[in-house]
Amino acid sequence: MAHQSLADRPARLPGPEGGTPGPRAHLAPLDGLRGLAVAAVLLFHAGRLRGGFLGVDLFFVLSGFLITGLLLEETGRHGRVRLLAFWGRRARRLLPALLVMGVAVLLLADVIGTPAQLALAVDDAPWAAAQAVNWHFITEQVGYWDASDTRLYSHLWSIAVEWQFYLVWPLVVAIAGRGRAGRWRVAGTALAGALLSLVLMFHLGQAVDTTRAYEGTDTRAFALLLGAAAAALPVSSLVDRLPSAVPDALSALLLCGLVASWALTDGQQAPALFRGGMFLHSLGAALLLALLAAAPGGRTGRLVGGTAPVRLGELSYSLYLWHWPVYLLLPASVLGFDGWSRTAVLIGLSLAAAVLSKHLVEDPVRFRARWATGRRGVVVLAVAAVLAAGVWAAIPRPHPGAGTVDVDRLYLPVAP
Repeated sequence: MAHQSLADRPARLPGPEGGTPGPRAHLAPLDGLRGLAVAAVLLFHAGRLRGGFLGVDLFFVLSGFLITGLLLEETGRHGRVRLLAFWGRRARRLLPALLVMGVAVLLLADVIGTPAQLALAVDDAPWAAAQAVNWHFITEQVGYWDASDTRLYSHLWSIAVEWQFYLVWPLVVAIAGRGRAGRWRVAGTALAGALLSLVLMFHLGQAVDTTRAYEGTDTRAFALLLGAAAAALPVSSLVDRLPSAVPDALSALLLCGLVASWALTDGQQAPALFRGGMFLHSLGAALLLALLAAAPGGRTGRLVGGTAPVRLGELSYSLYLWHWPVYLLLPASVLGFDGWSRTAVLIGLSLAAAVLSKHLVEDPVRFRARWATGRRGVVVLAVAAVLAAGVWAAIPRPHPGAGTVDVDRLYLPVAP
């Protein structure tokens, strides 16, 4: 649903145009935007906000923006991108919480899930671990809009898209980002790739089932690449020439436009959604990020960077990971009530799981607790991987139709 992957380090400000980027300052409004995005996704999956799925596009734009800023800063400072170190940081940031959630969901599905949920989770888990579950769903023709509520890992398609972007885009920046004109080459490459991705979505989005266009890495790349272009272009130098009220007014207008699109979009049935609608949404999000990064102190920046959205943004990755399994494993038939009461309970439980995940898994690994560094870290990772594989192998493969028919009764004579 970015996911910055729906997740990343606290939002940071890209360095200035040209030369070696300067020190990076924490930028609260971008964390706040991540909080708004995950709130939209939670309400969409609860059936309360028809266009809330567009929050995933905002995640993608944030990922492209922040990751490209990091890569360009490293290129300006060291003259190159240290790819192995970058991928290692991404793995440390994303994989531990994903691994814990994946194993826990398998165990919960075995205890309280339906046979169908467990069977599909066992089938999907290796693809989720390989960060390729979006292509698994596309290949298996699992419709996102009408079948995802049977798959406990269906929300991980967006995490897979971001991870695939993290594998490829640093290579592009490492090649194109060198030299004095490197930022312009990166921006041009990102814009060209975004336009190509738009063409692919326009073509593939005409199908009756739009899952291929919605979950494909190639068709969703424009959101990530528009964010990347916004990070590479000299927006800050342009904003500095304007009166301070202008970027703030533009930011407010763009923010209202994004929120309005979430409220007014009629799900996947919106006529223009796959004909440029998502592209325009991502373009608006990229412009908003660029403006807030260049002028974060305006009223819009202070509003979005308030305590509540920022705290929600800091939880966004774990919250995104946990909310969908919680929703599916606790339907109204299990809880005994529905409506907004159920929505509040599900979101509350998702928040609790996210807080535990952040403080027990994400933060210790991210901030290098003793057990997560050096040889200890390697041993912990190896043990965790073996345990995860063991749980997956030990889970009995259920047959969803087993026990639903009394075979002996098939031979009884039909009553007159």
